[in-house]
Amino acid sequence: MKKLLNLFGLGRTPETSTNKETPMENMFCYQCEQAANGGCTKIGVCGKQPDVSALQDLLVYALKGIAFWADKARQSGKKDAEIDRFMLDGLFTTVTNVDFAADEIEKLVRKAAEIKDKAKALAGPIAGDIPEAATWQPAGDQAALVAQGEAHGVKDPSIDPDVHSVQQILIYGMKGYAAYAHHALVIGLESEEVYAYTHKFLAATLDKSLGLMDLVGLAMECGRINLVTMELLDKANTDSFGHPVPTPVQLGTKAGKAILVSGHDLRMLEELLKQTEGKGINIYTHGEMLPAHGYPGLKKYAHLAGNFGGAWQDQAKEFAGFPGAIIFNTNCIQKPAASYKDRLFTWGLVQWPDVPNIDGWDFSPVIEKALECPGFEEAPGKEILVGFGHNAVLGVADKVIDAVKAGDIKHFFLVGGCDGAKSGRNYYTEFAEQAPKDTVILTLACGKYRFNKLDFGDIGGIPRLLDIGQCNDAYSAIQIAVALAGAFECEVNELPLSMILSWYEQKAVAILLTLLHLGIKDIKLGPTLPAFITPNVLNFLVENFNIGPITTAEEDLKQILG
Repeated sequence: MKKLLNLFGLGRTPETSTNKETPMENMFCYQCEQAANGGCTKIGVCGKQPDVSALQDLLVYALKGIAFWADKARQSGKKDAEIDRFMLDGLFTTVTNVDFAADEIEKLVRKAAEIKDKAKALAGPIAGDIPEAATWQPAGDQAALVAQGEAHGVKDPSIDPDVHSVQQILIYGMKGYAAYAHHALVIGLESEEVYAYTHKFLAATLDKSLGLMDLVGLAMECGRINLVTMELLDKANTDSFGHPVPTPVQLGTKAGKAILVSGHDLRMLEELLKQTEGKGINIYTHGEMLPAHGYPGLKKYAHLAGNFGGAWQDQAKEFAGFPGAIIFNTNCIQKPAASYKDRLFTWGLVQWPDVPNIDGWDFSPVIEKALECPGFEEAPGKEILVGFGHNAVLGVADKVIDAVKAGDIKHFFLVGGCDGAKSGRNYYTEFAEQAPKDTVILTLACGKYRFNKLDFGDIGGIPRLLDIGQCNDAYSAIQIAVALAGAFECEVNELPLSMILSWYEQKAVAILLTLLHLGIKDIKLGPTLPAFITPNVLNFLVENFNIGPITTAEEDLKQILG
């Protein structure tokens, strides 16, 4: 166990790894994989300023208060759509790389106070103790709000470190599935079950009577709710745009004006495609938007030209070479460089100070900026394949099963997840390169950019690299695994399938909780373990699910296949 802790950088006591106060801190945040030395204390590695961090902490605190009353109201059969939807907005806003604008977060904090009062009125008189978060009121100006946020930050020395650790896992899992639920809501689908459990989960973090295993149970339930949410989003996307189909995507450029779309939201991309049709503007995807090319309802637009660049962390150096307008529609934004900030836009909840935000569906400012820019010359490039969602893969399941029975396919690897800038992520490239020729690699999310331009060949016409889609398309991977287990009359853990995952932010936490809820074991996780997991909580995960750290590609392949 000691060796495992040291590999994860957790060879220390719970008290010093989580909640002990550190002098001279301006902020504390450790919700993402980038967290410096166990937690960012001066400025976020992501670029988050201390005032923004404090306001986000205050927003989460306010959401807990709303959840307390909304949960009570639901117990008596009362609910309110505005309250439910605001919870998604609030949680998604605090996900890493979404909102960096203090003024915008202040607006949400003040709105949260109004929503809390509405939820309280909906719940009516109740018996018993009422937590402080449920009676909180906002201070007068932004500086005072920041002070309130500092008083209600992530750290809480009064709580047992392991209990606190699982509380944070639960909160971060909720933030992750709130992002997916928000995407589904944009398309028009929502879930009463997701709303009900969101209030229940967040209210539970205020309940001091809950013990460690109570919270562990809630975290596992959070994994189930994330599965419900991913299924909802899959339905929203496929009902609207059709099931993804295998599609070659151009990495070169077409002559003409250009707009680059980065993020995850397919509905926003569709609206932009509609508004640019016939205007001589080509639309390019970036990052997690790459899978959009596989959807029939989006690929039908001839000016959806291709994909530009790689994963989110390279945007500062790549966007300087994009001669058009750029827009972010969900999390992944970094501090803009001067070389492209004057043609950068955000949409919806994504905010950066001094960057124009499109609030709604009128993309005229983005289109006008694109028409002012020089655009691309014709320069065809390499093509890569996307579109291997569960419908496409299961459509040829008989061929896959026959290949396994014939011994042509020996093993499946799911190699994917979030990419990031921290060292150690070359492991995923090396793992994919060294995977034997008789194995198939499933991939998803932006971690695929580590190796998706490589030529892996095929096995009897089945591509050895199958791009399943975005991070939320972990739902597709689960459906594929369940179908294969059914075909071979075994449990998922008995399949020749190994999960080699990379994580960065809170959506990855939600997906990991889903895999644990399903009982998936032997996951290898990297490049580092979350700083919010204490040694005792890690020990629980190791003993119950055999989660292990990545080591080297050679060692891990030998251990898995040996």
